[in-house]
Amino acid sequence: QNEEPIFSKDGRKFFFVRAIPQGGRGKFYHIAMSSSQPNSSSDNLQSITSGDWDVTKILAYDEKRHKIYFHSTEDLPRRRHLYSASTNGNFNRRCLSCDLIENCTYFSASFSHNLEYFLLTCEGPRVPMVTVHSTADAQKIFELEVNENVQLAVNDRQMPKVEYMEIKIDDYKLPMQILKPATFSDTTHYPLLLVVDGTPGSQIVTERFEVTWESVMVSSHNAIVLKFDGRGSGFQGTKLLHEVKRRLGFLEEKDQLEAVRTMLKEHYIDKLRVGVFGKDYGGYLSTYMLPAGEENQVFACGAALSPLTDFKLYASAFSERYLGLHGIDNRAYEINKLAHRVSLLKEQTFLIIHATADEKIHFQHTADLITHLIRAKANYSLQIYPDESHYFSNAALEQHLYNSIVNFFVACFQVQDKLPLAPMKEEEDDD
Repeated sequence: QNEEPIFSKDGRKFFFVRAIPQGGRGKFYHIAMSSSQPNSSSDNLQSITSGDWDVTKILAYDEKRHKIYFHSTEDLPRRRHLYSASTNGNFNRRCLSCDLIENCTYFSASFSHNLEYFLLTCEGPRVPMVTVHSTADAQKIFELEVNENVQLAVNDRQMPKVEYMEIKIDDYKLPMQILKPATFSDTTHYPLLLVVDGTPGSQIVTERFEVTWESVMVSSHNAIVLKFDGRGSGFQGTKLLHEVKRRLGFLEEKDQLEAVRTMLKEHYIDKLRVGVFGKDYGGYLSTYMLPAGEENQVFACGAALSPLTDFKLYASAFSERYLGLHGIDNRAYEINKLAHRVSLLKEQTFLIIHATADEKIHFQHTADLITHLIRAKANYSLQIYPDESHYFSNAALEQHLYNSIVNFFVACFQVQDKLPLAPMKEEEDDD
């Protein structure tokens, strides 16, 4: 957490977020208040909030009402609500956004300078909207933006059905999000696409409203998309987060594969048509996972966008945090290289996409990986964006990128459909 502290007007009191132990699940991030008295050299430190949930952002401190306003995951890790807490007495806490807007559980807020009003942005699951409220009673004053056109467009289309599940791994209950076609029927066979992020401290399973290329895969191409927050993900305690220290990739692969195997038990999933996609650190994970399954390969195909392939080539602040100092503990860096994994690739089709002027994950990562892919005689294809940076600034390029990814998985899922027909042709030849 890189939360800025919030100060009182006289500067004698300030609030900040710090990790506080909360039992078996390790530490969670909570608001602490530090106050100093005049003519005293010692500071008084008190915890305003506590519990096995995280404060994700401190928004404002109201000196008049003695209240601090913040976002937290108290309801569920995949949700964000707006709360207030008293800064004196027994620190009473109140949810201001719970049940305020129908079908809305993920919020962001900002307060006016005098703290009399706040702007509440509903970010999902419904179509996002922005409303203005009075701080005194959280009463809605007016709607600033309701995104009518988006709502009409959504109503006209068959949007994916979103479901949530939990999987038990070791002592953890970990969240999974499943996107199914609107016309889903459990008598049909669907391909499965696993989308991974997995960056330590990140979260991919949320209740935010999103329409992405994944929605196209579900609605237009009848795929089921799976997202899963395994060990190393954020907002579920520091014990879960720190599990991946010095062994990046290993536990994440184990957990993501457990999520895939859970889905493969469902009779409506076609076991021959399973794909994986990730970008950045997710690209590292998708490549790491692609060879999974010794005898029976799990994935038919995989794609990686700007994959991180060797941690010694990446930002040292990130690499050293999780793997230690390079030069002192080189073994951790060597073990986590993707070069060792791609040698295990068999018939899986693999698409790598990278911009050549990527300033975040240099093209050197992909160039180095390709050397090993050629050595392994892997079935890969490479798509580059010349002189383009990590964050595409051009809408046409972005459209081209997502079209390429969709087309790759559509082709992959169709090819697998035709596979069982091959032996029949051989039989005809024998006749």
